[in-house]
Amino acid sequence: MKEFGFRKELKFTPVYDREFFPMSIGNREYRKELKSNESVPVVIALERSGGLVSVYKTEVFKSGHETDNRIYIERLLKTLLWLKGGSKVYYSGPSYIAEYLKNEYRRGGKRKFDAVFMERIFESEFEITLKKPEEIPEEKENPKAIGGHLEGCRIGFDAGGSDRKVSAVVDGKSIFSDEVVWFPKLSEDPQYQYDGIMDSIRTAASKMERVDAIGVSAAGIYINNEVKAASLFVKVPKDLFDKRVKGIFLDIAKEMGNIPIEVANDGDVTALAGAMSLGENGILGIALGTSEAGGYINEEGLITGWLNELAFVPIDYSLLAMEDEWAGDIGCGVKYFSQDGVIKLAENAGIQFEDGLSPADKLKVVQNLMEKNDLRAFKIFESLGYYLGYTVAYYADFYNISRVLLMGRVTSGRGGDIMIKSSMEVLQVEFPVLAEKITISLPDESARRVGQSVAAASLPKLVTNHEA
Repeated sequence: MKEFGFRKELKFTPVYDREFFPMSIGNREYRKELKSNESVPVVIALERSGGLVSVYKTEVFKSGHETDNRIYIERLLKTLLWLKGGSKVYYSGPSYIAEYLKNEYRRGGKRKFDAVFMERIFESEFEITLKKPEEIPEEKENPKAIGGHLEGCRIGFDAGGSDRKVSAVVDGKSIFSDEVVWFPKLSEDPQYQYDGIMDSIRTAASKMERVDAIGVSAAGIYINNEVKAASLFVKVPKDLFDKRVKGIFLDIAKEMGNIPIEVANDGDVTALAGAMSLGENGILGIALGTSEAGGYINEEGLITGWLNELAFVPIDYSLLAMEDEWAGDIGCGVKYFSQDGVIKLAENAGIQFEDGLSPADKLKVVQNLMEKNDLRAFKIFESLGYYLGYTVAYYADFYNISRVLLMGRVTSGRGGDIMIKSSMEVLQVEFPVLAEKITISLPDESARRVGQSVAAASLPKLVTNHEA
C-alpha cells in the first residue's frame, strides 16, 4: 500500500510519534495542488434510516495521482460513514475510484468491518452504487432537540469503560454523585453490566424521595433507547447481545417501575453539557477515555442524528500508525484520543509499566508523572494536543464548530491543560482562520468528572397527565 503523496513537514511534531501525518495537512496540500490542475467533481451521498441523506461534494485530479485519488476518497468515505452513518452509498465521479471503493468495502475487503457494522446498525445491506451526477439523491437531514429538561427527581448515569458515574438530580441540582470502578469490556456475561448499572441507579434512587426519570450517557450507538453497538459489551457473544443487551436499558426502566428513560451517546451528552453550562451552540464534544466518543450540538442547538463515532474516523495518513483491533484499520481516532493513545506514546517514551496494570492504571501512572513534572509525561500530553489541533481542523470540514469541549479521564489533571495549550498553538499557526472561530476548552475539574451524568439526567422529557 502506498502512502498518501502529499506529506508536508509539520510545524508541530509529536516527539514520540514523528511519523504522524495528519489528514488535515495531507488534504490541504492535495487540494492546493488540485487548484493548479484539471479536476473532476466527486459527490458522495449516504442514506440512513428514515430516508435521511447526507451529501458531501469534493474534487479529484482528472489525470495523474490516481493512487492519491483513491486514498483520498476512500478515507473520506470512511470518515463520512462514521461521522454521519449510512448503509447505502451513492457515488458520482471517476469509475475506477468506485470500483476501488467496492473492492475495499466488500465482504472480503479491507473495510469489511465498516460495511458489516453499518448493516448491523441500519438493518439494511451495505451497498456502494455508481451514479450519474443527476441521480445523486438530495440531502435530507432531520436535526432534533435533546435534553435540557430539569424538573423533577432524576437520575443521570454515565457508563464509562473503566468507571461508572451516577448523579441524583432534583430540579436541575445535583444532590448526590458517585463513581465506581468497573471492567465491563472484560465481561462476556452481560449480567455483570446489568448488575453494575442497577447498583449505581439504586444508589442514586435511595437519595431521593422518588425517581421521575433516568437519563443514560454511554459510548456507542443507540436508536430508540436500544443498544445497536457499544464498547461496554465488546466481549458479549452476538446471541447474548441480541437477547440480553439490545434492550438492557428498557429492561432497567421496567425494573425501576416503568419510568421514562432516555439513552444517548456520551459524546452527544458531552456537547449537551457544554451547551447547557456555557449557553452556546455549535459545540463538538469529545470524550477521551477508554475510547474516543464524539457528539455535536449544531449552531441551532440541535443534534443531527449522525453517528458521530469519532473513534473510527481516520485522522492520520501514516502507514506506521497504530492498528485498531476492532476494525483492523490504522490511523483512526481511538488510538490517539484515549487511554490507548497515552499508553502508546508512553511506551515510545520509554516509560515502563508494572505487569498486570489495566489501561486505566497505566494512564494514572503517566498522570502521576505529570504531577511530578516528568518531561516525558509533559511531552506525551503536548503530543496529544498536537494530535488534537490537527484533527480539529479535519473535523471542521464536516462540522460547523465554534467550541470543542473536552471531557473524559484522559483530560484530568495538568495534562488536560497542556493539551488545550498545544492544540490551540497548532490552530493559531497552521490554521489561523479556524483559530479565530474555534475555542478548545475543558470544563472545570468537578464537572469533568461527573458532568456527563448530570447532563444525562436532563435527557428524558417527563410525560404529563395531558400527554399521557
